[in-house]
Order: sequence, then C-alpha cells, then structure tokens
Amino acid sequence: MSEESEDESAIFVVKTTANQERSVANMVAQVTRKDKLDIRAVIAPDELKGYVLVEALDSATVEQAIQRVPHAKALVKGQSSIDEITHFLTPKPTVTGITEGTIIEITSGPFKGEKARVKRVDEGHEEITVELFDAVIPIPITIRGDTVRVLKKEEKV
Repeated sequence: MSEESEDESAIFVVKTTANQERSVANMVAQVTRKDKLDIRAVIAPDELKGYVLVEALDSATVEQAIQRVPHAKALVKGQSSIDEITHFLTPKPTVTGITEGTIIEITSGPFKGEKARVKRVDEGHEEITVELFDAVIPIPITIRGDTVRVLKKEEKV
C-alpha cells in the first residue's frame, strides 16, 4: 500500500481469548475472503497476548468480520497506525543479548539440557559456538541461537 493512498487504512485491535490469537486471525482471514470484506491484513504477534491486529478502512468492517468468529471477544475502541505497530513486524535476531562468556542451557537437539559457555556469536547466521561444561575434552559446537536459554551473563574482564 502506498503512503499517498486516498483511502487511508488504520490498524484496529481485536481482543481475543488467551492463546487463541492465531486461530482468531485465521478465521478473520477466512471470513474476509468468504464475505469479500475490505480487510488488508491480519496479524497475531507472539509478543501481544490476547490481541489480534487488523488493518482495514473502518471499524465497521472489522466488527462485521469478527461477529461470528469464536474467541474474538470485542473490538478495542480507537485505532492505531502502521508506525505504532512496526516493532511487531520486524523480526528480532535470536542471538540478541547473547555475548561471549554467557552461560547458556541447550533447550533442544542431542545436547538438550547441557550447560555451556558461549565462545563466539555469529549474528549473521543467528548461530553461537559453545563449549560444553561436562565434556571431557572441550570441543566447540555450533548451534542455532533459538535452541538455547541464557542462564547467566558474564562480565568480560
């Protein structure tokens, strides 16, 4: 959508039952296609529990879309702009906050449950290289950043 569009759409917030955000978003999308409503986008950001964001020209269109959708409780009064929700639209790197020396626990894969110290962080590939604590010989292994949980950040000396 271009910025100079005459029919400026807005972002409307729909309150949902907790943990039903994705199903509500999918059903709103289905109703939109079936009833040929002018809804431009529907998103359910992971960080926004209990809410779904809907881009449309007016609130009446959103009300019409959610009236028969289970778990869609109500339309929150007012509207937002694209600028207010852009932080939900940009992906966050999985290695953010992980630095060399950080102590982590591996949460999946063959080393699940093992604790390790971060030796190198590759933000471009979203991978980290770690050395396991319980290994007889410290061998560096490279794993994806989303398969770890930070236990302790260590100050570099």
